[in-house]
Amino acid sequence: MKLIRRITELASLRAHLRAMQHRNFCARSEEYLKRNYANNEAEYNTVISSITSQRRHYLLRDVYDDMMLDGVKPDRDTFHALILGTMRGNRMQDAFFFCDEMRSMGVVPDVALYNYLISTCGKCKNSDQAIWLLEEMKRSEVKPTSQTYICLLNACAVNGRLDRVNAIVRDMTAAGLGLNRFCYAGLITAHKNKSTVTTETSSKIIELVEQSKGWSSVDQTKENPTYDTMGVSEEELYNLPTGEYVHRRGGFIMRSLTIYHVAFHALADLKDVQATEKLMEMLEKDGKTPDVFILLQVMRCHLHSGDLDGGLKIFEDYMNARKTPIIELYVTLTEGAMVGYTPKGMQVAYDTLVKLNSIGFFLNAKQGSELLLIASGEKTGGYTVANLVWDMMQTRKFAPSLPAVQAYHNGLKEREIPEDDSRLMLVSKTLHNLMSRFGPSGGRLAEA
Repeated sequence: MKLIRRITELASLRAHLRAMQHRNFCARSEEYLKRNYANNEAEYNTVISSITSQRRHYLLRDVYDDMMLDGVKPDRDTFHALILGTMRGNRMQDAFFFCDEMRSMGVVPDVALYNYLISTCGKCKNSDQAIWLLEEMKRSEVKPTSQTYICLLNACAVNGRLDRVNAIVRDMTAAGLGLNRFCYAGLITAHKNKSTVTTETSSKIIELVEQSKGWSSVDQTKENPTYDTMGVSEEELYNLPTGEYVHRRGGFIMRSLTIYHVAFHALADLKDVQATEKLMEMLEKDGKTPDVFILLQVMRCHLHSGDLDGGLKIFEDYMNARKTPIIELYVTLTEGAMVGYTPKGMQVAYDTLVKLNSIGFFLNAKQGSELLLIASGEKTGGYTVANLVWDMMQTRKFAPSLPAVQAYHNGLKEREIPEDDSRLMLVSKTLHNLMSRFGPSGGRLAEA
């Protein structure tokens, strides 16, 4: 009860200070300056950009609270940056919180901000909320652009709402808005995600790729320059699978192949090797060369359908061509080789990680956490892949995600390792620390 009372008192005090919009300057000014990380709007905007680039989106609410305590009033650009950060972090609740705060300060949301919100709903698979936002735009007399409808189309596509997607396409056509490659990308995604996937789904995807060759060459998505100045690509805004790779160089992404990217990604999710090979033939007939992203999807399709040799051949052909090594190729092969946890597959995964390490590549926190989570599902064998991934992350001083550490800890415990084993003790300590920070009582951090 004392703890609950103390938490209530602190919350009340925080709300009171925020209402007054000033800090308690009981500390000496020089001490305050040392520990305060921002003093004005420009500095706070820099902090927001830094947090977003570091993918620490769960801290944006805390930064905003500090702005209020410092008496720094955010302007439209600051709210754009905050909501953009929540979009990239898939944090819909925070996005709507910032939108409400924006309104309370008399700043009217514009079409670009509504597009960010609709995109966020798509990332969070909440198409109902996305449709509600369009209706709110109309009530607020904010005119939707073609980008708005494409955001909405792709948001509905994520949920497999083919009926809604088709309705949006009809509305766009009736309004004289030609369908571009991002509309066809949404149609492909909707077919892939619909509740009932049949043998005809892959055929429909290939049919849409063929139909898309007549898409309107008029670029209608540049109506608002805000996206360019905020560094948001159309692929990211519309939640395409290439969104996080679009700024990569070295032939990783050829943006003119957007529809092929989405189609290959969909067929890989469907594990349809035959349709993937047919699509590759179409690409070659069009005189196009597959980029790295397409190779990743073809490799993923073979591996996840159980064709380990086929996936491994794609990797080896790329490496034998003496092309620039790319870490995603190693990660995709490692992940796919672990499908089914066969002895051969786990050995391929282990050898691939060793090769990756030998050429000076290292896993980032996201890649390491995902591989550790998968590798920890191995029920038999020496647990060598999971141990290697853990060791690689420890070398870089990267903390894996809570689900990954939990799975790894459970896997170690199942192997009856002595309680005083140094590895088990370190994993147990890490798990305890993560549970303390991100457990059920961890507030917003737990959502990260």
